[in-house]
Amino acid sequence: MSEVRDNKARQRFELDAGGAMAFANYRLTPNTVIITHTETPPALRGRGIASALVKGALELIRADGHKVIAGCGFVVDYLQKHPEYADLKG
Repeated sequence: MSEVRDNKARQRFELDAGGAMAFANYRLTPNTVIITHTETPPALRGRGIASALVKGALELIRADGHKVIAGCGFVVDYLQKHPEYADLKG
């Protein structure tokens, strides 16, 4: 599995895994990243790839000094299970 990257042109975080790509779409406000949807190819589900994607996205958001709004149920659940990212909630 590769590292999560921010594809700014498509406004999504991407993660290559198992010959396919998982991604998380987002919208930007001046200080906040709103993650609107996460998608993992069906053949790759259940392997922790979506969690790795969201973790990497949150690290990139933190590094940019932004906050995050979870507009996707998976991200809501991830943030509830990982209090180490509570400082990012916008």
